[in-house]
Amino acid sequence: MKLWVRYTMGRDAPGFGVLDGNAVSEYEGDLFGKPVATGRVHKLDALTLLSPCVPGKIVALWNNFHALSAKLGKSIPKHPLFLIKPSTSLAGPRDAIRRPVGYAGKIAYEGELGIVIGRACSNVSVAQATDYIFGYTCVNDVTAGDLLNEDPNFAQWCRAKGYDTFGCIGPAIATDFEWAGANVVTTLDGVERQNYPLSDMVFSPAEQVSMISRDMTLLPGDVIACGTSIGIGSIKDGATVDVSIAGIGTLSNTLSVE
Repeated sequence: MKLWVRYTMGRDAPGFGVLDGNAVSEYEGDLFGKPVATGRVHKLDALTLLSPCVPGKIVALWNNFHALSAKLGKSIPKHPLFLIKPSTSLAGPRDAIRRPVGYAGKIAYEGELGIVIGRACSNVSVAQATDYIFGYTCVNDVTAGDLLNEDPNFAQWCRAKGYDTFGCIGPAIATDFEWAGANVVTTLDGVERQNYPLSDMVFSPAEQVSMISRDMTLLPGDVIACGTSIGIGSIKDGATVDVSIAGIGTLSNTLSVE
């Protein structure tokens, strides 16, 4: 398994490489093509980590865990239920989550597993789908909760979840990750709020990639946020949310008071 990260160092252009402990081995070229090691190694504390990829779109699932579905009294979907978060919603590790201008309502966290697409795919089978998965990352699918049903005539999922900085991704992309044995753990100011098994997913990652690829072409760097389970809650201004998955790392973001 490799842990791929993107970073900046001083005023240099963004780079990428493989994280190993407290060091990053630098690569060049195309992360999703055939990256080549440069031989240079950087100390992690000398780098500023960025989102490990720059997705053209974030496909975010809803009602994809049996436990949450049962709690909400919802039937199990026959096809992944999803919305699209724009590329401009992207935020990386330790980036601030910015409260939307003029919005004083509830802002919620949702700790999730993210699937990172490595190859363009359209109409792929479940058996083929794993060949198109580059790796996995952590996601915080941030939501302006009070906007979802502000207009009784139309549920505003994309607006509520599409604000700048509401698509937090990182800190790394883990390749060859055994997702089925892992848990998502979300803490709010150090207090555990979510701890759920990824094995409880309704649609597996391969099923998600296959079925969504029939609805739209998925491109290298796109991210599918697999949905969340029980424990969603509000973030107070100034509070820090940590989304952790053992084997991938911890994604940490603070709701800005500015």
